[in-house]
Amino acid sequence: MIKINSLTKKYGLKTALDGIDLEIPRGEIIGLFGENGAGKTTLMKCILNFLRFSGEITLDGEKISHKNIEKLSFATSEHSFFPALTAKGHREFYKAHFPAFNEKRFSGLMEFFSLPENRPLRTFSTGQKNQFEVILALSQGADFILMDEPFAGNDVFNREDFYKVLSGILTENETVLLSTHLIEEVSDFIGRAVLIRDGKIIADKKADELIDEGKSLISYIKETYNYRPDRVSKALDAIAGEEE
Repeated sequence: MIKINSLTKKYGLKTALDGIDLEIPRGEIIGLFGENGAGKTTLMKCILNFLRFSGEITLDGEKISHKNIEKLSFATSEHSFFPALTAKGHREFYKAHFPAFNEKRFSGLMEFFSLPENRPLRTFSTGQKNQFEVILALSQGADFILMDEPFAGNDVFNREDFYKVLSGILTENETVLLSTHLIEEVSDFIGRAVLIRDGKIIADKKADELIDEGKSLISYIKETYNYRPDRVSKALDAIAGEEE
């Protein structure tokens, strides 16, 4: 389990994360939702120990370091692969550095996305690069797979089919923490929704609880964020008034 206690991260005078407490056990698919700048990416990078922070983050009771970092993987549209290396070359690199690397899963996902094995990654399209980033994260053999907007540049059919494939390949010990703005697409896929706003966790809800309450994920998020359905009409009225 990942335990986060009093996590705070500041960039100069700006507080990106403000005293976050969160537990992430194994065997869950968690959606991390929030507006742009809410702190989603910063939270993931703190978990991965990419950033300095105050507070505490532990994995199975130990601080995250080179000793246990292989239990975590990361898929990000910023990309973390070697652009001059082929997909096949990445497979060999990961096999050599991650003892739990799942070669069968790697090959199956490469076939699913129809990605070429012998071309350098720099020749891939943006969508293909993001697909390959996801493949590496899922094949590394990590217990906790963090995904930050992993499907940018992918068409809706690829995304829909991938959620189905992902649901079918995850083991009971694997956890996915998925940050995305595609809320309606993942509503049937996640088992828990964590909402973050202005660097604070403002809600943490199981999907089963939403079903019992007769709420959809998108309606719950709108309710929690106090979404104003009249904001569009007010903006249009204001613009029209200025043009008169």
